[in-house]
Amino acid sequence: MSEFQHISVMQTAELLAAGKVVVADIRDEQSYNTGHIEGAYHLTNGSLNSFMQQFEFDQPVVVVCYHGNSSQGAAQYLVQQGFEQVFSLDGGFESWRTQQPFVSDDRA
Repeated sequence: MSEFQHISVMQTAELLAAGKVVVADIRDEQSYNTGHIEGAYHLTNGSLNSFMQQFEFDQPVVVVCYHGNSSQGAAQYLVQQGFEQVFSLDGGFESWRTQQPFVSDDRA
């Protein structure tokens, strides 16, 4: 695969339920803590090396941002690093939060 693919909220939920995908959330820390997809990895410039060591290149990855725009660039970057199946969540977390449950780490 030389490019990332787009994926819907429902397709992502199905893959998550089957344990077949890891979600990489690239939003800022405050937004991530306020609400994110359960089990999502908070992928930042600082955690990128750890992410690449923790997950195999054949592990399907869904990249999530706010509205589905920034995730496209990050998804393409992961493809360039060698990940074989990378998706950008259409509509981002804002679309997810209207259709699926999410968790919050915000203690405020």
